[in-house]
Amino acid sequence: MGEMGKPILIFTPSRKLTFPKISAILLFMAKKAISKKDEQFPFDRKKEVSMYKKQQTSVNAAALGIELGTTRIKAVLTDEAFGILASNEYSWENRFIDNLWTYSMDDVWAGLRACYAGLKKDFKQKYGVTLQTVGAIGVSAMMHGYLVFDKAGKQLAPFRTWRNNNAAAAAKELTKLFNYPIPDRWSIAHLYQAILNGEPHVKDIDYITALEGYVHWRLTGEKAIGVGEASGMFPVDVKTKLYDERRAKLFETAAKKLGFNRKVNDIFPCVLPAGVRAGNLTAEGARLLDPEGDLKAGIPFCPPEGDADTGMVATNCIKPGTGSVSAGTSIFGLIVLRGEPTGVYPEIDLLLTPAGDMAAMAHGVNCTSEINAWVGIFDEFCALTGMKTDKNELYDKLFNAALAGDPACGGLIAYNYLSGEHITHIEKGRPLFVRTTESEFNLANFMRAQLYSAFATLRIGFEILQDKENVKIDSLIGHGGIFKTKGIAQRFLAAALKTPVTVSETANEGGPWGTAILARYMLDGGNLPLNEYLDTKVFASVQKTTIAPDPLDAAGFDKFMEGYVKGLAVVREAVNAI
Repeated sequence: MGEMGKPILIFTPSRKLTFPKISAILLFMAKKAISKKDEQFPFDRKKEVSMYKKQQTSVNAAALGIELGTTRIKAVLTDEAFGILASNEYSWENRFIDNLWTYSMDDVWAGLRACYAGLKKDFKQKYGVTLQTVGAIGVSAMMHGYLVFDKAGKQLAPFRTWRNNNAAAAAKELTKLFNYPIPDRWSIAHLYQAILNGEPHVKDIDYITALEGYVHWRLTGEKAIGVGEASGMFPVDVKTKLYDERRAKLFETAAKKLGFNRKVNDIFPCVLPAGVRAGNLTAEGARLLDPEGDLKAGIPFCPPEGDADTGMVATNCIKPGTGSVSAGTSIFGLIVLRGEPTGVYPEIDLLLTPAGDMAAMAHGVNCTSEINAWVGIFDEFCALTGMKTDKNELYDKLFNAALAGDPACGGLIAYNYLSGEHITHIEKGRPLFVRTTESEFNLANFMRAQLYSAFATLRIGFEILQDKENVKIDSLIGHGGIFKTKGIAQRFLAAALKTPVTVSETANEGGPWGTAILARYMLDGGNLPLNEYLDTKVFASVQKTTIAPDPLDAAGFDKFMEGYVKGLAVVREAVNAI
């Protein structure tokens, strides 16, 4: 070392200095420096080694949850106590091509790789260890949709997502045939519509699955699906937890008359309940997810599930009488039923929980997209005026501004229909904002109307269950991005449904965290009933906040809904005229 601690490297002219020699000298100096540090701080490296060994133990017991949502792909790695070790998310967008909402499979894998790479980087920065293995993996994605392949595994048609409502004719016919509600988002509705349309690819179909089933298949080689997602592809018998045999025969008979001679059990994925192993990561799958080659094959997978079911897990809404509301790009409210409903309602989906119990779901295709668009406009205005804004802070300010608004939004009405909405029978997306000359047009009322609009479709769906089926809700838990600003959306949702709404400290973790819990449940053997496992192992110490409906807000929401329902005629006219 030279003066003032500066390093000096000295050599004589008679010595030929090569790069290998320099490297050797530098390595020798580094080792000496580390040795000297150990003498001065003898406990530091012991502590580091101990932390490394502890972290390795955590990783071997950790669970990785990956979810492909409508606008973001998210991944979380959880420890034995379900705390998050590392996470990452990747933004992506669906495309509207040939009148269909879709994603390319190239985008799927590009997004998955980028999301996993970010999680791996986050883990390395936090713990100084390159992630090579985990205890278990689970995959989740947006429910329903249409992905079909031939015997060679070639994709036969573009992915048709849950967002499409082009299978309405098939859904109506199947609902009547089955005496069971079949939404046009369901895989069987898309398949039957393709058969009715005489689409050329139908004759070559060997396998049909949902998005998470496809990803699971490519990563593990197994054509499997969780019982919850399965029940959103084709009706599942609540007793056997398998595809309903009677309805499968009805479909096969009807389809055969149209020239499609395949059996449901031959082309749909195998149905598996929570807690069982659904395959292992293959070497090819490991390279697909981690092209850098660090991730090792052999990691066990739990059954892949839809985002509605992972949302149930993330909010501990598995027991009969419990309900959850997931609010993001779309919105769905789930209530676990105490028995099967007596009526058939096209506006209400019936599906099973990951544990196999019947649940009813009111699913609004649209929720936060229009709010996000307006916040983007306000953000542009701030930039135009030279104000520096943080997007999260902007959301907080605008949401809180709504609290000063009139309980009935001052007569303002907003429709967030970026795409069609089956509950209100709107065929195409036409976002609208409507006011009269007597309306009180200010920022507070405007933002309140936008937030009310996010919950309006759900309100209509829940009224069917509460009024016609006398469904009682013991508890309702909200989760998703709209609840990130504390207390605002939660308060308005309570007013909309006239039910206390609970939001936990894990509300923003959502589906990826729920997926990781299902992976951990499988890793732990799945011996306890899932609801007991969640109560005792996951949520025993989670902090929660509950807001009861404010009478003034509830009355205001009722008044807002009166105008909202009447104004749907305006939206329908906009679909026809614009």
